[in-house]
Amino acid sequence: MSRKEKNTQSEIDGVQYRRAKTWQIALSQLNSGAAMCFYMLIGYASYVGNVGYGVATALVGMIITGTRIFDGITDPLIALLIDKTNTRFGKLRLFMFGGWLIETLAVFMMFNWFSDKGHGVVTFILVYMLYIIGYTINNMAGQVIGPVLTNDPKQRPLVGVWSTIYNYFIPMCISMGITVGILPKYGNQFTVPMLAAACTFAVTVSFILELLACIGVSPADKAENFKGISTKSSQEGVKIKDMITILKTNRALQTYIFAATSDKLAMQTAGQAVVTTMLYGIIIGNMQLSTIVTMVAMLPSIIFAIYGGRYAGKHGNKESIITWTRLCIITTAILIVFFGVTSSWTVGKVMPLMIVFFVLTLSTNGCKMCVTTATGAMLADIIDYELDRSGKYMPGTMTGVYSFVDKLVSSLGAMIATGSVAVIGYTAVMPQPTDERTPAIFIMTLILNYGLPILGWICTLVALKFSPLSKEKMVEVQQNIQEKKAQAEAE
Repeated sequence: MSRKEKNTQSEIDGVQYRRAKTWQIALSQLNSGAAMCFYMLIGYASYVGNVGYGVATALVGMIITGTRIFDGITDPLIALLIDKTNTRFGKLRLFMFGGWLIETLAVFMMFNWFSDKGHGVVTFILVYMLYIIGYTINNMAGQVIGPVLTNDPKQRPLVGVWSTIYNYFIPMCISMGITVGILPKYGNQFTVPMLAAACTFAVTVSFILELLACIGVSPADKAENFKGISTKSSQEGVKIKDMITILKTNRALQTYIFAATSDKLAMQTAGQAVVTTMLYGIIIGNMQLSTIVTMVAMLPSIIFAIYGGRYAGKHGNKESIITWTRLCIITTAILIVFFGVTSSWTVGKVMPLMIVFFVLTLSTNGCKMCVTTATGAMLADIIDYELDRSGKYMPGTMTGVYSFVDKLVSSLGAMIATGSVAVIGYTAVMPQPTDERTPAIFIMTLILNYGLPILGWICTLVALKFSPLSKEKMVEVQQNIQEKKAQAEAE
């Protein structure tokens, strides 16, 4: 074996794993960073819709929320297209950069070319839908990078670590560039010229990141890395019915969807602004503490993600998720007790109580980050598990099926949050930081912010009891794939 082959392969447990170099993983995940540039920019869609297209603020919110359903529908369709597309040059770079181009076209239309030109709500909706199509194409291709780049169990979790790092720092850099570098030049007003300048800035940064991501994924973006096992079933191609079959027969995917979406729904609900307002503004009495916690949590969360990735590489993704989920439940339960036995409105004012709250919150957030890292790597395991079962390599389809269910379920988060506060009397107005604390607000805040996540984690533990993807099983899966491919090549 040549030195180059040794660098790109590793033999563990009798399996010759495909490995990627660290620089390849680091650069490839910049696709996530490029996506975050657009994510931060599209956060100003409500402003540009209002000042550039004359759309009422409330209607802009309804449009953005409604297009999430369209987003969920496009995921499996684009994912299917990715799996059905085969060129001798691979496919990842084609879809990554193609999606980026469509996103760029859409945001330039939205923020620069069509804004303040007399266009109305219909144009805004159509351009926003074009952006979603571009985002979906780029995002679906980006999610396939990890499974294709490496199948080494020690490396797979590290793909998510790099993505996590970029997802923290790049939005912060884009936000600072816009609010500190651009906004003051336009009198600290969100005007049409200011938003156009922000668009140009974000797209420029995203282009550099996307280019680097394509360079990083280039060595793995080869036609042979997308082939299934040469059986009759694998030569028939990927079809829509495969999605239904996978959902009906793949136990690993079923348990994964239940575990991941239950967590996601709980986190989406707890992360709603109305819940944050009740916790920090009304219960704790210090709204600014929310921003402080977010900033302070950045470095510890990244450290947790790195450690969590190494832990998952050693113990397997399933065991890692179970371990960190249990710790999430413990630390969150302690937080509930903490609020129950202290005068919670003094947490933001009394230093010892603030320190305890910080430690418990940062510990919980760190454990969540470890769960997220292992969860992302586990989807790659499921893709290989299906390859072993059916002979078909369908990274896009598998990712698309999960993403479709995930977005439909998690979109209920805002509805649950607003419906819950309506139950305690907020039917006409939303909670404000200056509102008086009541027992009903206190109990509902703890339920939404801590109780629902605990319920989601319990669902995760129950679901994973039925998942076949133990560390030992994944070794068996990789051995089977290796043997079947060798046999197919010999034939």
